[in-house]
Amino acid sequence: MLKRPEQDEYAAYFDYYIGLVPEGDLQTILTQQGERQVALFSSLAPEQIDYRYAPGKWTVKEVLGHLIDAERIMSYRLLRIARGDQTPLAGFDENAFVEHGCFQRRDLSDLVEEYKAVRASTIAQVRGISPEAWLRTGLANGNKLSARTLAYVIAGHEAHHRTILKDRYLG
Repeated sequence: MLKRPEQDEYAAYFDYYIGLVPEGDLQTILTQQGERQVALFSSLAPEQIDYRYAPGKWTVKEVLGHLIDAERIMSYRLLRIARGDQTPLAGFDENAFVEHGCFQRRDLSDLVEEYKAVRASTIAQVRGISPEAWLRTGLANGNKLSARTLAYVIAGHEAHHRTILKDRYLG
């Protein structure tokens, strides 16, 4: 079972996301999160998917698009660091990604299918990483972090946005 990262493996910024991940097997947590997200997004009424809780905030569809993009990026970083690549990895502008992702033009069912594919890929990636690779560190967006930190951040980021969806969009 993959252990929670130690605080010396990441910048303090990531404490919040890591703290949102419950105790337990990370693969199981990722699987259960994915199933819950698919059920949540698949249950939404048409009027809910284009809802913004405030001007300038993302719609529900855009939140899903952001989850897809962010998980892809974090999984890519995880791969690079786990494989021992020491090239500093650039950050990304999440708002620009959402703007240029054109998620509002896509069917929700298509986004849900893409989300399922990305999450399945992440779970397979996590399953295939060797024990020693989890402890390798690299730089992403100017922050030192280990491979296992990224795996936990993926789960924590998902939990963060699920809470926002429930509290601000669907509450």
